[in-house]
Amino acid sequence: MYRLILRTVFVPMDAERAHRISFGGLRALDRVPGVRAALGALFSAGTGDPAEVLGLPFPNRVGLAAGFDKNAAGVRALALLGFGHIEVGTITAHSQPGNARPRLFRLLDHDAILNRMGFNNDGARAASFNLRTARTRVARMPLGRQPIIGVNLGKTKVVDAVRAAEDYRESARILAPFADYLVINVSSPNTPGLRDLQSTAALEPIIRAVQEAAASAVPAPRSRLGHVPLLVKIAPDLADADVIAVAELALRTGVDGLITTNTTIDRTVLDGSDRRFALAEAGGISGRPLAGRAFDVLRLVKAHVGDRLAVISVGGVSDARDVRARLAAGADLVQVYSGMIYGGPFWPGRLLRAIRRGTRRA
Repeated sequence: MYRLILRTVFVPMDAERAHRISFGGLRALDRVPGVRAALGALFSAGTGDPAEVLGLPFPNRVGLAAGFDKNAAGVRALALLGFGHIEVGTITAHSQPGNARPRLFRLLDHDAILNRMGFNNDGARAASFNLRTARTRVARMPLGRQPIIGVNLGKTKVVDAVRAAEDYRESARILAPFADYLVINVSSPNTPGLRDLQSTAALEPIIRAVQEAAASAVPAPRSRLGHVPLLVKIAPDLADADVIAVAELALRTGVDGLITTNTTIDRTVLDGSDRRFALAEAGGISGRPLAGRAFDVLRLVKAHVGDRLAVISVGGVSDARDVRARLAAGADLVQVYSGMIYGGPFWPGRLLRAIRRGTRRA
């Protein structure tokens, strides 16, 4: 039924407008107490599978990747769907409109998304108010369904690379008090020069700045690690040697984990009309075509770091078999994004129940 609605109602509509309408509808339902309780019970039934990761109590190991809720405006609404964690953002220190529209496209033959959003968001200060509200609302949810909240930080576009560390520091100072964990995003292809910050020389001062800001802003963190956990999100397009270099830097600087991976700029993962379209458009690709490289990077990182770093695997997760494969390969948590766009609001719950039953379909 959802596939039919997707094809007949949302596909003819601009993808960003469709996202705004569907997300707005879910948030509206969340504001009605009786409806919220009914939806929570319906969507989240059978999704509990507690795990401690990063010193935090996750209701289950599947979460929503950054990019869906850029301003932390609907954390509780998204938690109703059964996710064990919600990663909001990417949030920058200063508000910015992002790139010119249209900037979000469906690649229907591959269950994929192409985006060049450009970190459009209302800025760290506005997000902090939303996160304060979100934490209050989440605290009223049943204990076993309260999601972990991650905050994904990016560089403000107009800030020069030489000032990137201070830009990330400002975001961390404002947002760390409301985050269960923080993520440094230096891997989006949609901010000019951002991926250059994945070099160890450029990344290390950013890591230090965020760690210092979080430690100063949060004297009593929620994590049993004793500090706000920090992860770095890397691109699938890094060479293997560079992936290892980032992992080594993470170990050396006391980073707690890596998120593997962000969107790809590699058009060879597509074929047919989707590939022809993507070759003519800028942006990163997410969804099913990313699965192979995301899995390879996960195995590469785990082979090198073992259990010294937590790893969150994201990219191309389509069904319960994919989740089980990522967990078996060493992922501590798995995130989804495009799968929910194509699967609909019932998909996360079906996915989690299928994982527990040992079946494939979600």
